[in-house]
Amino acid sequence: MNRDTLDFKDGKISSIFRKLLIPTMFGALSICAVTAIDGIFIGHGVGADGIAAINIFVPIFQIMAGFGLMVGMGCSVASSIHLSQNNIKAAKLNVTQAIIIASAIVAIFATALILFPEFFGKLLGSSPTLLPQVMDYIVWLMPSFVFQMWSMIGLFIIRLDGSPKYAMWCNIIPASLNVLLDWVFIFPLGMGVKGAAIATGISIIFGGIMAIYYLLFRYKTVGMTKLKWSRTSLKLSLRNFAYHCKIGSSTLLGELTLAVLIFVGNLIFMHYLGDAGVGAFGIACYYMPFFFMVGNAIAQSAQPIISYNYGIERWKEIKEARALLLKYSVVSGILVSALFFFFPKELVILFVDSHSQAGEIAINGFPYLASGILFFILNVAIIGYYQSIEEIKRATWFVLLRGFIVLIPSFILLPIFFGEIGMWLAMPVAELITLGVVAVKRVVSC
Repeated sequence: MNRDTLDFKDGKISSIFRKLLIPTMFGALSICAVTAIDGIFIGHGVGADGIAAINIFVPIFQIMAGFGLMVGMGCSVASSIHLSQNNIKAAKLNVTQAIIIASAIVAIFATALILFPEFFGKLLGSSPTLLPQVMDYIVWLMPSFVFQMWSMIGLFIIRLDGSPKYAMWCNIIPASLNVLLDWVFIFPLGMGVKGAAIATGISIIFGGIMAIYYLLFRYKTVGMTKLKWSRTSLKLSLRNFAYHCKIGSSTLLGELTLAVLIFVGNLIFMHYLGDAGVGAFGIACYYMPFFFMVGNAIAQSAQPIISYNYGIERWKEIKEARALLLKYSVVSGILVSALFFFFPKELVILFVDSHSQAGEIAINGFPYLASGILFFILNVAIIGYYQSIEEIKRATWFVLLRGFIVLIPSFILLPIFFGEIGMWLAMPVAELITLGVVAVKRVVSC
């Protein structure tokens, strides 16, 4: 099998991991940087209300991203195992089935939101003041989400196919385009939140086209292929898609964790601190994808190595890849935590005036939020490891623990006892408890 520079069978694990990690991390962080720049333009071009309005929509974005990551992770694991067994045809079929079915599902969901933006805006907890901007964002961004599926699923397969640098450019080029269009639509054209949505939508469409082009015309070993449209073939496609969803289900739950964190946080901050509180929390939410993407990039870099070796039962190589996953997660977590602990003012003034009400709330809260970043990144990476070896129940349990079972009570109870500080500590407490449970279960299983 021609794997070019990524020889999963005979290559050195640490070398393959680094070759995957650098472009994967760079590409992921470029997307997060664009999201942050998007918020910076909105903060200075529209104000804190614009940030708050978009933050109301963010849970929908996280659900869509989670769906794409779920299918992409599941499809990549299945395809990796097929490749390790030299069944290239099955790997191609899995890729094609995943992209077509996921696109159809997202198209239906996006259409519903476009037709009923006011209903969904209110459902997400928007205040009457923010609702017009929330509706604008929904209507103008949702049409691009089918292309987002092409990109999110495609990037898993492009990396598996031995082209991590192309996958990186599938992030960087749309990200750069988004920055340019954000500036044009928000400032010279004065289109506000609507302009930000259009700019983001165009960049997502461009990234999706880049990914699908590779899978159709540039792939080396694994790409898209023709499907048969008989009843038997349709049943097989749905069965494989269900299997992808099963493997990647904890990835969806991981994104839902972020969606729940943002949704419940919006409600709590709105209840105690009003629109200014949601604006402050919204600034934090522009940074939270950085935490997730760091852990997820590490997990995605280890996934094809682990899944490939899992398919042929090479346990030594799996342990080596797992050790690298944990090492890079700890180092990254410490660095990002330090940034938010020591430089909260510098991070906040990128978005709003530090003397504004929202700015002061965020500056005071960031050091408390920083206490949970290391645990957040570690948990995301560890859950990705369990997915890679098909331990779906364990991965799902850890996601439910950090995203629902502990997080929601923390958001409700901690503000009662600790006031404003408690709102910022909800995520760190949930992540720390989850990591403790992960460590205990690991010791017990050994």
